[in-house]
Amino acid sequence: MDISEKRREVKKKLRKLEGLPTLPPIVQKLNEMIEDERVSLHEIAEVIEKDQVITTKLLRLANSAFYGFPKKVSTVQNALMLLGVNVVKILIMTSSIFEIIHKEDVGLWEHSIGVAACCKILSERAELKEPQEVATAGLLHDLGRVVEMVSFKEDYEKIILLSQKGIDPIQAEKSILGLDHSEIGSFLMRLWNLPDRLIESVSAHHDVEKAKKFRKEAAIIHLSDVIIHARGYGETLRKKVPPLNPRVLKILKLSTEDIKNILLVLEPRLYELKFFTEELRREMEQET
Repeated sequence: MDISEKRREVKKKLRKLEGLPTLPPIVQKLNEMIEDERVSLHEIAEVIEKDQVITTKLLRLANSAFYGFPKKVSTVQNALMLLGVNVVKILIMTSSIFEIIHKEDVGLWEHSIGVAACCKILSERAELKEPQEVATAGLLHDLGRVVEMVSFKEDYEKIILLSQKGIDPIQAEKSILGLDHSEIGSFLMRLWNLPDRLIESVSAHHDVEKAKKFRKEAAIIHLSDVIIHARGYGETLRKKVPPLNPRVLKILKLSTEDIKNILLVLEPRLYELKFFTEELRREMEQET
């Protein structure tokens, strides 16, 4: 099978979401309510709260250190006000995915939440609107890897073997699947009707030049990915720190001294996230 044919096959499979959990019915209801300007946050919160499992997952994610809120988020309405409706919808849609990451690959889960925490800090430093949305994009930046792991198991094993032989993981993905994890993740996010800001920044996080409208967001995920790799927090298929695109520092107007200061803020956040990961692991062990 040639590469273009493989690409088509992968996209066809993604449209059917084979191997991945189906979206909870509440998402359809939320989409309708969000589109209706007459619906209040209180009414949206009431719908979410009817599902105890989703409410628990949402509050746990809202209180994790990658959002870094100083006070505990104790209610769904509180989460809606602090995170915004978009982020809450995304967390509900993807909470099952996060559990899959944690079950399948704890290292990738830790890397993802580390990148999310760093994205939040960099977004605030760059004074971007709704930094929690960029943090959520950081959380989803390796969504394509999870899809490979769960829905393309045989192909993923081949990608791992090529990576172990020293081939760049992105090149390995392209040679086996015809596209890499950033393309797979953004393709799936588009199917889910997620905001363009998230789709483009995830799609371009390895190649910032691809971003048209949301270059700063893509640059933030790119830099966060490099920083978290350099820090050795979590694990991915990469055994070396990915190369930093030098244009990223210009886009974000950051100096080496700025990076040092960001690391000082990031370190305690990563320490808190370790507790979050351990707590989640214990809960999942009790469920099985």
